[in-house]
Amino acid sequence: MDSAKLTLDPAFAIGPVERRLFGTFVEHMGRSVYTGVYEPGHPDADESGLRRDVIDLAREMGVTVVRYPGGNFVSNYNWEDGVGPADERPTRLDLAWRQIETNAFGLDEFMSWLGEVRAEPMMAVNLGTRGLREACDLLEYANHPQGTRWSDLRVKHGRREPYDVRLWCLGNEMDGPWQIGGKTAEEYGRLAAETAKAMRRVDPRVELVASGSSSSGMPTFASWEATVLEHCYEHVDYVSLHAYFDPARGDRASYLASAVEMDAHIDAVVATADHVAAKLGSRRRLRLAFDEWNVWSQSLFGGEASLDWAEAPRIIEEDYDVAAAVVVGSLLISLLNHSDRVGIACQAQLANVIAPIRTEPGGPSWRQTIFHPFALTAAHARGRVLRTEVAAPAFPTERFGEVPALAAAATHDDETGEVTVFAVNRGERPLPLDVDLRGLPGLAAARHVAVADEDAGARNSQEAPDRVVPRAVDGAAVRDGRLSAVLPPVSFNVVRLTRA
Repeated sequence: MDSAKLTLDPAFAIGPVERRLFGTFVEHMGRSVYTGVYEPGHPDADESGLRRDVIDLAREMGVTVVRYPGGNFVSNYNWEDGVGPADERPTRLDLAWRQIETNAFGLDEFMSWLGEVRAEPMMAVNLGTRGLREACDLLEYANHPQGTRWSDLRVKHGRREPYDVRLWCLGNEMDGPWQIGGKTAEEYGRLAAETAKAMRRVDPRVELVASGSSSSGMPTFASWEATVLEHCYEHVDYVSLHAYFDPARGDRASYLASAVEMDAHIDAVVATADHVAAKLGSRRRLRLAFDEWNVWSQSLFGGEASLDWAEAPRIIEEDYDVAAAVVVGSLLISLLNHSDRVGIACQAQLANVIAPIRTEPGGPSWRQTIFHPFALTAAHARGRVLRTEVAAPAFPTERFGEVPALAAAATHDDETGEVTVFAVNRGERPLPLDVDLRGLPGLAAARHVAVADEDAGARNSQEAPDRVVPRAVDGAAVRDGRLSAVLPPVSFNVVRLTRA
């Protein structure tokens, strides 16, 4: 088979496009916060020290949710250190990333920044070195109107209206041996259940995320979720998934097929959660929060022990190429195709640390290659995700065997009639695409854009920030109820179709 084929029909849908799938992550790690989103004295900083250039780029990306303050950082964090007058805040040792934490940026600054980005907060509570009491105190500070110790403290700090944070993570990667205050599944499951119950007493409107296994490669994977959820299934709304896809691990073909691994990861957690529901006799259907995902050369990182104590050091500042953008695009496709169960997703992280946005202290910011598939998908995925049955040429990979060259998702906006096809060509040759649209009459090709380059190793940089950008591709057409287009080699593609 030399071409790829799809059939789309509005009668066969997976579910609505979840806007919370387009989340990101800001952790106190490296330069994610300091000289990333926050840099007093920068030419583009506002009076609060927030970098306006980064705010503008986050808006352009279409970010809908931001997870904060970690990540590993949260498990040794005292949230009280990051509120109130900045000159009264203590400087601490962050044990997660061996950094000097000044606490100049904390909850109050984060919420101000988030208001500018126009996104929803997803707060994490420390269940490593702290616990239920501190989680409830933080929730009271954030959400209670006034008249209590912590809500009145927020008012005293100049924030009269509650922050009204709905999404809360109950700890982070608690099965990881690197985690400060890690737990066994039994310990964490009990703690998560009791913390969830107490937090709902403070604010019944909260949506709670139980910490799943740190990755599908952990020895604890699946058994961790099964044990934890037996304790807290009825008290939480989501279970988390984390995954990073490593270009330095194995062959290039397997790397380009990384979404195969994400699909299997999601399916395994869904199966585990549904098994627990059946065992407990629960009629609830737990959803998934894929609240850490990205491309990262993790195998090249020396680990936390290799880091020296420093303030906002340059760590894990990955330079992304076209191939990385294609992988990110395929991961976004995977998330869309699981929108019936995955309700939240956060690409880690937003600025500098394995990030779509890079900055220089006192200098410019720019879009990395992986910025573009995220921004395109967030902008054009609307309405419902349609089921796609892919028939495409296969290519061999060391890790996954034969894999289709095409990965695809499609959305249909009932209000406008617009259909958008998101497609990745993992192969090294142009891939003709034929889409049967007979179930969607009256469509005309609007625009085909691709993130691609003759050199799949091409990168954006401070000197060449627009080396790789989405570019129009000629030739897409609709005739006799069929869309035909040609996908460039190693490319992420968006084809928009509107009513004729």
